[in-house]
Amino acid sequence: MTRAMTRNEQTQRPAGLVAIDREMARQRADAVASFHASGEVAARVAASMRKTGQLLLLGMGGSHAVGRAVEPLYRALGIDAIAVPLSEQLGQPLKTGGRTILMTSQSGESAEVLRWFSETGGTPETFGLTLEGGSFLARQAPCLVGAGGTELAFAATRSLTISLALHLAVLAALGDDPAPALAALANTQEPDIAPAVAALSGVSAVVTSGRRLQGAAEALALGLTELSRRPCFSLEGGQLRHGPMEMLQPETGVVLFRGNDPTGPLVTAMAVSAVETGAPVVIFDASGAPAVDGAVTLAFAPATGLAAIFAMLPVAQRLMIAFAWERVDDVGTPVRTTKVTRSE
Repeated sequence: MTRAMTRNEQTQRPAGLVAIDREMARQRADAVASFHASGEVAARVAASMRKTGQLLLLGMGGSHAVGRAVEPLYRALGIDAIAVPLSEQLGQPLKTGGRTILMTSQSGESAEVLRWFSETGGTPETFGLTLEGGSFLARQAPCLVGAGGTELAFAATRSLTISLALHLAVLAALGDDPAPALAALANTQEPDIAPAVAALSGVSAVVTSGRRLQGAAEALALGLTELSRRPCFSLEGGQLRHGPMEMLQPETGVVLFRGNDPTGPLVTAMAVSAVETGAPVVIFDASGAPAVDGAVTLAFAPATGLAAIFAMLPVAQRLMIAFAWERVDDVGTPVRTTKVTRSE
């Protein structure tokens, strides 16, 4: 009997995984509630962006992946947006004057958040995004606050979906149509992940990649690493092409994100090249384009931006859990880190 079969037949899920299950079960409803409750602060953030024309997105871990996911969406609306790890901003700072700053911290208590405000005092155009309305961050700046309170499980699932929904409220305040993304939250798509799990069963490392959906790829890589304790990381599609393809082999899994946008053909080309190396390739595909021969395709209705991400994220979460549970007995229980990182 294989390890994967044993996992499937077990009835007792690890405590950490049960906690993740609880967060995932409520993420769609909490995301919709967060969107509808955040109009006032979202309007203030949008007004600041219209005034400055520039947005600096700061965060760590999953919060930074959220920033990377929404960068292209703000740019498409004429906002000069850039997402930078907060730790990098502390050490090699970009100028903050004349920029709208949106700092994301699920707990609002991360060490870097405390140090940034201690050292800079904040700016008049600084806003926060958090799940905890009583947090340090929420006391320092006007905040978009997600519904349902703090995420308790280790790997980011519900917190990612809610954070993206709060960005959807800001994008809507800037004039973007939220209807496709809200529809994606309401209409669950559940492609079978079993072929993808099987394709990745023999790999020792995973690289995720995308183009316009690179932020989603980075979020999945973080979750895969945290839960499986294996090296799983993300490279933007062009960056993967420029040299790192040397690592691709049957023991290295490749997970690609393809949307219905002008960058889709570049993801297709990467998928074809990756298949040729013998690496197992999985594609989260909302492009509407033909499947790539030799790759496992998880197909979604054609979409781009947050509509594509909201459709894909729950499925990506199921994949990262299945991938990890083949490799780790106590999935969801961290051994070297904590949910709230209080040291640098």
